Amino acid sequence: MDRLTVSIKPVPPFNFELTAGYHTYFQSRYGTDTMEDGVYRRLIDLDDKLVLASVRSIGTLEAPELALELQGPELSPDDVESATDRVSWLLGVDQGLAPFYELGRADQAMAGLVEQFYGLHLPHTASVFEALVLAVLGQQISTNVARIIRTLLIETFGPSAEFDGETYYAFPRPASIWASSPAELHTMKLTQRKSEYVHGLAGSALDPEMGLECLEELTDREIVEKLVALRGVGMWTAQWALIRAVGRPDALPLGDLALRRVVSRLFMDGEDVNDAKVEEIAQRWSPYRTYATVYLFSALRTGAG
Repeated sequence: MDRLTVSIKPVPPFNFELTAGYHTYFQSRYGTDTMEDGVYRRLIDLDDKLVLASVRSIGTLEAPELALELQGPELSPDDVESATDRVSWLLGVDQGLAPFYELGRADQAMAGLVEQFYGLHLPHTASVFEALVLAVLGQQISTNVARIIRTLLIETFGPSAEFDGETYYAFPRPASIWASSPAELHTMKLTQRKSEYVHGLAGSALDPEMGLECLEELTDREIVEKLVALRGVGMWTAQWALIRAVGRPDALPLGDLALRRVVSRLFMDGEDVNDAKVEEIAQRWSPYRTYATVYLFSALRTGAG
């Protein structure tokens, strides 16, 4: 078993604790991502082998540097490069926040969030398939119930490996989900409809004509149109896929009740708002509404603002 360390230098400012903490707040304990004692861990699926990535900060906010330890069998230079690229994507290290900060500081409420969450980069999912499945699983249920279902799904279908006496799981491959059935998925606390949705998404991910993991050349509109054509994927889910899986800077998940709540609190003195009002307010941050959304959700989670 090989064990080696490489360095990653994010675009400053980069706050590792905030970024990894945001990632693991929504993703941890469902089987793939953890953040403990200042170390972020994820099992990286390189198709032919599983590599455990452990990341810690060895730099500063304005001169950030990450130490990435990789553990896996017979790690080649290509394996190291691929795993490093995956981790860099997961933690959004290449994002330049300056243009968003310039817009955000012109708005009193957002300016406070920029200062409080300064250096927070937007974490990503490892694939579009992962983003869509997680969004479908989380639709219209509590966060705790969603975590239970995610953990069960991942620990049932996800590839796993043991390192230092601990078992780690990667997100299930589409082929594993497709080889099951909606009936089997239904036994894992998914509703019948969600079972069908998740199974169908696995089939779509395996369809080369669909090109689910090849969206980079498409516009935001084209991506959304392609995704909402999938059963179980609406505008809200498609917008979150733009944010978490494709990394587009100007997505806005209208229809999100939590987003309405935080916009109401910070910008409307608690007055109820609808999606049209949220969209109107969010125009002031375009073309960086993705980052505004992430900072607003951070405010909601921590009670900031």
